[in-house]
Amino acid sequence: MTAAVTKTPAVVLLSGGMDSAVTLAVAQANGFAPVALSFSYRQRHELEIRSAVAVAEKAGVARHEIVGIDLAAFGGSALTDPGIAVPKHDRAQDIGGGIPATYVPARNTIFLSYALALAEVTGSRVIFIGVNAQDRGGYPDCRPEYLDAFGRMAALATAGSPVRLSAPLSAMTKAHIVLYGMGLGVDFSLTRSCYEAGEQPCGRCDACLLRAAAFAEAGIADPAVTP
Repeated sequence: MTAAVTKTPAVVLLSGGMDSAVTLAVAQANGFAPVALSFSYRQRHELEIRSAVAVAEKAGVARHEIVGIDLAAFGGSALTDPGIAVPKHDRAQDIGGGIPATYVPARNTIFLSYALALAEVTGSRVIFIGVNAQDRGGYPDCRPEYLDAFGRMAALATAGSPVRLSAPLSAMTKAHIVLYGMGLGVDFSLTRSCYEAGEQPCGRCDACLLRAAAFAEAGIADPAVTP
């Protein structure tokens, strides 16, 4: 009788969006047993947690932690302060440069710090995060320099073996991520990308527009969009 192979655990940040769903699939494809980690941080688009749960269940994730923190206490973002409007546009090409109103101050640093603690407790040596090439310009905590710096810190910050950071989508555009995810069998119908609170995506926020453009460029119909 062949002994069962025990897979190595890895923490995967899972927001419920398309990027994190593909990142989860990448971790599994590389032989890891993912420990999914999501955050209910009083974000405007709290419905993304429901998507994260659905994605984790479909992927057969054995452990999914949902941590509650209150980033709305600080505000400073359209995602955590109802007084700041979510930017809307008619086309993805109209999305401006610079740091958008949907940037949440220090969010990735906070999330990755929790992930580092969970990694140490679960014996995970890798943390997966789904940042990508199109996030680099507007979100300072998605830049390669930031990820490298956090990775160096993570390697020094734990009592056990060093924990490394993996961002497998960091060089990919959204369209590449769609195609990559399809090849990995990701069910994009379970994912949510809208920054607004409604049951149906608004279709005009940056997240909605970038998602629509990605599926269009990939030549694939978005399964989350009702015909």
